[in-house]
Amino acid sequence: MKNYLISASVAVCYGIFFLAGFAAAGDQGTKDEAVAMVKKAVEFIKANGNEKAFEEISNPKGKFVDRDLYVVVYDMNAICLAHGQKASMVGKELIDFKDTDGKEYMKERIELMKKEPSAWQNYKFMNPVSKEIEPKSMYLERSGDLIVGCGVYSK
Repeated sequence: MKNYLISASVAVCYGIFFLAGFAAAGDQGTKDEAVAMVKKAVEFIKANGNEKAFEEISNPKGKFVDRDLYVVVYDMNAICLAHGQKASMVGKELIDFKDTDGKEYMKERIELMKKEPSAWQNYKFMNPVSKEIEPKSMYLERSGDLIVGCGVYSK
C-alpha cells in the first residue's frame, strides 16, 4: 500500500509539472496569432471606421490584446494612432524611437511599409508580461495610409 501511495504521489507531481509547463508555453503569442490579429484589426478598421476602431485597439482589455500580443496603429509619419498596451503613446510622433541596441525601428518600419504591403520586423522591446526587454518580431501590414502591427516576443 505504501509503494502504491508513493507511485500515485509521483504521478500526480509529474502531472502538475506537465500542466504547469503547458500553461506557461500558452502564455506567449505565436507568429500565426500575430498575423491573424493584424488581419482582424485591419478588417475591424475598414468595417467600423478609424475612430471606433482605434478606441477598441487601444483598450487594454479589448479584443485586440491577448497575453503578450497587442495591436498598434501608426500613420506613415510614425504618429501613433492606437496602442493596445500604452494609451499614453497615442498621438505621439515616434519617428526617432530606438531600441536598446540603438536600432531606429520606427524609421525602418516606415521604410518597410513604403516598399511592401506587409513585412516582419525584428527589434528589442519591453514584453508587457515579463516586464523585460526581449527580442521582438512584429508583423506589419499597410492598409491605405495606416500601418497596423502586432508582435511576438522571444527570449
